[in-house]
Amino acid sequence: MTVEKRSASTYIDGAWVDGDSGQSYVSVSPATEEPLAETVTSSVAQVDDAVAAARRAFRGGDWPSWTPQMRADAILRFADLLERDLEPLSQMIAAEVGTPVAACRSMQVGGPIDVLRWYAEMALKGPRGGYEQALPLYDKPVASGSLLHYEPVGVVACLPAFNYPLNLLVWKLGGALASGCTTVVLPSPQGMWTTLRIFELLDEVGLPDGVVNLVTGGPEVGIHLTGHRDVDMVSFTGSDAVGAQVMSQGALGSVSKAVLELGGKSPNIILPSADLEATVAASILRFARNAGQGCAAWSRVLVPEDKVEEFCRLADEFIAGVKVGDPLEEDSVVGPVISAAQRDKVEAWVEELLGRGARWGAGGGRVDGLETGHYLKPGVLRDVDPDDPLADTELFAPIGMVFGYRDVDHAVELANNSRYGLASNVFGPLDEAMAVARRLRAGTVTINGGSGMRPDAPWGGPGRSGVGRELGEDGFAEFFEVKHIQYALAGITRPPGT
Repeated sequence: MTVEKRSASTYIDGAWVDGDSGQSYVSVSPATEEPLAETVTSSVAQVDDAVAAARRAFRGGDWPSWTPQMRADAILRFADLLERDLEPLSQMIAAEVGTPVAACRSMQVGGPIDVLRWYAEMALKGPRGGYEQALPLYDKPVASGSLLHYEPVGVVACLPAFNYPLNLLVWKLGGALASGCTTVVLPSPQGMWTTLRIFELLDEVGLPDGVVNLVTGGPEVGIHLTGHRDVDMVSFTGSDAVGAQVMSQGALGSVSKAVLELGGKSPNIILPSADLEATVAASILRFARNAGQGCAAWSRVLVPEDKVEEFCRLADEFIAGVKVGDPLEEDSVVGPVISAAQRDKVEAWVEELLGRGARWGAGGGRVDGLETGHYLKPGVLRDVDPDDPLADTELFAPIGMVFGYRDVDHAVELANNSRYGLASNVFGPLDEAMAVARRLRAGTVTINGGSGMRPDAPWGGPGRSGVGRELGEDGFAEFFEVKHIQYALAGITRPPGT
């Protein structure tokens, strides 16, 4: 196949420029192991140029004078361009990330379009309560009035992860554009090819120069960007280990605000009163979709002790009918993990667990007949010690673990036995499941699978799942600073004691 060669990998101040790091990154298909594109990456000096362009656009020029309606219209134009190119973008993400193309159309491209249209509405509404809010009159020491004035935070460094390259980028860009911030984007190298195409679409939107900027590269570029003294906020999605470094770098650089979405090890509680057989397909698909490369995968399945055998039997039967294969084929359900290195790491973890007494309860292993590509069959491990460190490690692979519980209190205890708290699910009658949901330490709890992501609800969670929120009014508020304007209602006040 033809390998796309690209030197213009950097978008600064409204123009494409060649990356000048002297290094290149080769994007490789996880399905075919063939190169897709070779991109010359940005230098550290170009990070400085991009941040400077974003700072200029934030402080002067046309962007600060754009009204909420103008910002909303631009966001809608971006959404329309994504909708126009939904099919080629879906094909591109399937090739680069390995998500089956049928799922790409909804999860990888359709979802971001909905998010952008919601952010266009939020540009008009402003943060919760509006762009300016009056406080009640206050009479100590004299009568005074106050306004809370909400202003965009400034220059936002956006670092999305590879697994949802458009989705995670839009979560950050949507809020930044709706609020009036400016941005510098650094994609994961493994999502770079798709992100370059997204910026070509952004170039069509008609934003003022410097509002959106793109740099590419590896850790050296990321360290310089997140620690830059002129960055006001860092929005990062990735592992908790890297997230901790990002927070530290931002604190050392400019004490910048950090919004970090760092993953999870989400529990899926199947209550004794639930129809076990009816939960199996959803349980497997939820930790196996996108080859398990999702921060909210229900990777810990909790079932009554006397139903573990039955769950594993039903899971094995279901997994046998799940097509693992080429993500460009319409009937593929599970594609490859992102790289050979990731597959090797996951297999080493599994071997550790098997050596400590765990065993396969359903599925598992490599896929017969697929010698090329980084494929793993969906699988369920059983007999894992719930206190084993790997029981609370995000594998980023289509592998779940099943744990038996004695009673509902024990199920809640097991569910909350995690450093993470991003998401969870409860299967069972609504009243029973609701009572359990309220006891779980998680940012999002779905009952009976919920009904999918919604942009007006916040996303994030406690513990090592991160800091702050994305989406919803809570997530939109992250892009603002609040200014208190206070004024005396009668004459000029003197400080007390003068």
